[in-house]
Amino acid sequence: MTDTLAPRTAHDAPAPRPPAAGPRRRAALAGTLLALTAVLVLTMTWAVTVGPASITVGQVWGSAWHHVCTALAPGSVSCPADPFTAVQEAIVWQGRGARVVAAATVGAGLAIAGTVMQAVVRNPLADPYLLGVSSGASLGAVAVLVLGLTVLLPVAAFVGAIGALLLTLLLASGRGGGLPPVRTVLAGVAVGQACSALVSFVIFWSATGDSYREILSWLLGSFGGITWSETLLAVGGTVLLGGLLASRARVLDAFSFGDVSAASLGVDVRRARWFLLVVVTLLTAVLVSVAGAIGFVGLVVPHAVRLVLGSRNHRVLPVAALVGALFLLLADTAARTVFEPRELPVGILTAAIGAPVFAVLLRRSRL
Repeated sequence: MTDTLAPRTAHDAPAPRPPAAGPRRRAALAGTLLALTAVLVLTMTWAVTVGPASITVGQVWGSAWHHVCTALAPGSVSCPADPFTAVQEAIVWQGRGARVVAAATVGAGLAIAGTVMQAVVRNPLADPYLLGVSSGASLGAVAVLVLGLTVLLPVAAFVGAIGALLLTLLLASGRGGGLPPVRTVLAGVAVGQACSALVSFVIFWSATGDSYREILSWLLGSFGGITWSETLLAVGGTVLLGGLLASRARVLDAFSFGDVSAASLGVDVRRARWFLLVVVTLLTAVLVSVAGAIGFVGLVVPHAVRLVLGSRNHRVLPVAALVGALFLLLADTAARTVFEPRELPVGILTAAIGAPVFAVLLRRSRL
């Protein structure tokens, strides 16, 4: 009895439990997202100022606040005056502004699409164009460029991408409507090669004069001459479809263990894979129809982020979106300024940067 009632000494007291890792990880993720968002906003502001016209960061923010204030309170005398001249206004808000927003949005969307595609097919070499989407979009775009119907380019590219998707899914679907990963990859490769052959035939047979330059620029990816309507299309597609994909992060984690393990965790594997592949391809089709086939963003960025954060998709997806936005924004800014007055298709720079970076990541991760 005496032993039972005796007070415990410091040596007898239970060791204090370490704080849970979950809150720390959530706080670290939140801090990372806030920091990347701040860097992205500042980089976008800086990118708007880059160019031959003399524009400062202060003027950009002042003009943005002027437009916001006049939109919220039309005719209010408290709103500041626009610091831009009419020419500067056109350069920033009709030219560079749309381009900067589009580059960041497309970069974010491609990074999300690449992350999801790699998880669904369990292939670290997968990218958003795996199912022949870019080749199908290229076929539609080249067809209207050759015909001189440039105004229909986004529509034709989107229709071509969806057509390639349907053909790939038709070839890949096995018995019972399933989509085995290996079969899906092979079907995408076959459809992509077929569409690429048709693109080459159309260019060889029909392209003349300046249409060659227009076709080559689109095939390599470019934001030159992009309009706000196209930019808003990319923003809407990335927000809606990208958000829908991000909400399936736990399903993507289940796929990493294989179909049998995913099914044991309560995932309807066939239905989930169909849904994810269709949504990711729709997102890719929207982005390609706006900017062309820009390579390596959806391949390199997910690998780089996973190398730092691990494989949990609820962490990888938002960080990859922000990193992809920064990467493509910086690449496009360099593409339009480094070789001035000539403009380089941004896809050339992303490939030149992405290929060696991907080689380094492969060596470090030992895939």
